[in-house]
Amino acid sequence: MTTNNVLIFDTTLRDGEQSPGATMTHDEKLEIAELLDDMGVDIIEAGFPIASDGDFAAVSEIARRSKRAVICGLARANFNDIDRCWDAVKHAARPRIHTFIGTSPTHRAIPNLTMDQMAARIHDTVTHARNLCDNVQWSPMDATRTEHDYLCRVVEIAIKAGATTINIPDTVGYTYPRESADLIAMLLERVPGADTIIFATHCHNDLGMATANSLAAVEAGARQIECTINGLGERAGNTALEEVVMAMKVRQDILPYQTGIDTTRIMTLSRKVAAVSGFAVQFNKAIVGKNAFLHESGIHQDGVLKNVETFEIMRPEDIGLTANNIAMGKHSGRAALRSKMRELGFDLADNQLNDVFVRFKALADRKKEVYDDDLIALVQDEERHEDEDTLQVKRLRVVCGTDGPQEAELTLTIDGVDHSIDATGDGPVDAAFNAVKMLWPHKARLQLYQVHAVTEGTDAQATVSVRIEEDGRIATGQSADTDTVVASLKAYVNALNRLIVRREKSGSDRPEVSYRDLH
Repeated sequence: MTTNNVLIFDTTLRDGEQSPGATMTHDEKLEIAELLDDMGVDIIEAGFPIASDGDFAAVSEIARRSKRAVICGLARANFNDIDRCWDAVKHAARPRIHTFIGTSPTHRAIPNLTMDQMAARIHDTVTHARNLCDNVQWSPMDATRTEHDYLCRVVEIAIKAGATTINIPDTVGYTYPRESADLIAMLLERVPGADTIIFATHCHNDLGMATANSLAAVEAGARQIECTINGLGERAGNTALEEVVMAMKVRQDILPYQTGIDTTRIMTLSRKVAAVSGFAVQFNKAIVGKNAFLHESGIHQDGVLKNVETFEIMRPEDIGLTANNIAMGKHSGRAALRSKMRELGFDLADNQLNDVFVRFKALADRKKEVYDDDLIALVQDEERHEDEDTLQVKRLRVVCGTDGPQEAELTLTIDGVDHSIDATGDGPVDAAFNAVKMLWPHKARLQLYQVHAVTEGTDAQATVSVRIEEDGRIATGQSADTDTVVASLKAYVNALNRLIVRREKSGSDRPEVSYRDLH
């Protein structure tokens, strides 16, 4: 390919969701897909349709709703996977089937196939996919550890069978930028027909080089980058969309490539993915981290005040950050709140605005000043449909002392009926969680508990993220409140509600000991 246009292939909903604990609900997937489509992502890998009925339903609905992006589903190298994938993506105006098989010596040993047997399977499965769909992507998994001669052989087979995009994955984050570039250049030079298709790069961040490896591949001739919002993904994550897109935007002098991405929507998507996945963005994360545009050093502050370009290579507005973090207070009205929320990337309907306004007023009564991050936490917390939950927190009172166990008095509304109980624990959060367990017996194990201050000060809101696991099912919950214990309890109950939904979808029963037996 000679064009300087680089396609952005977002796999947040597939590879990103494979991160342990990052499972998203059906509605969350639809919302993220819509945001990605509006942002200008070229290809959205919406899921792995054969993995579950839920994945199939999400991919199918995303395909139906897509406006401009290609909607892609993943399939292993067998006919059943490919057929199921096609059944899901065929509703899209622009569908794609993405099929793959591991080609490195290590991965060939898993299905116990010889080189010739694997080559035959690649031919047959890519041919089958192309007979269903005219847009087929093929990936040799663990390509960067595959023998070059064999990689050239199977890429040629896939092209002749009808693949229109060949993705070269660095599945285990093993390669180095120079190797990444050399591999793409070698394939373009050695494989017949390589100039008729698009080469893609898919990098993992195990050695911290995913962004560098992706951009090196582009310089060598790749014209599609596979990435995720916030770099979400298995192990150390994937190439971060915001990093490669902004690198090409800022360094046009050495990376003269274009994308169709509206970069002003980056922060909205980053916040959304962080909220629904339960994976908070580290403060010093490139582009979207909280500290990315902050300056504390006196020298830096002085330089920025005199000339912002002294220490900033891009503008906050370029990624959708509001230029003025003006505090709002209890005297601010609905119009001001609506305007501020639009600045922050949230276009609220009237009923949503009313709900958020009520919570904003309550927060303003507890805090002297309500900042942008407070409002973002508020609206993300409000987006949950608590009235549809099995479990709802009605009242919590904790008693703390310097000696002895802490006490929690909890009233939990379960299926519309209030139930109260007292419990103790090693601390107020532990006591509150124990009270929930007594009212709603379960075997879920707490895997993650994180607290982040949204803003500064002793009256700051705390955002709490919780991840729980039960019988292989993982659920996350998140909530924000000026009271850390309340935020912790609501996040825990939020995770339990998600777990209940997953139980019911899988046909599992509710707890063996019913809460009704306790009263």
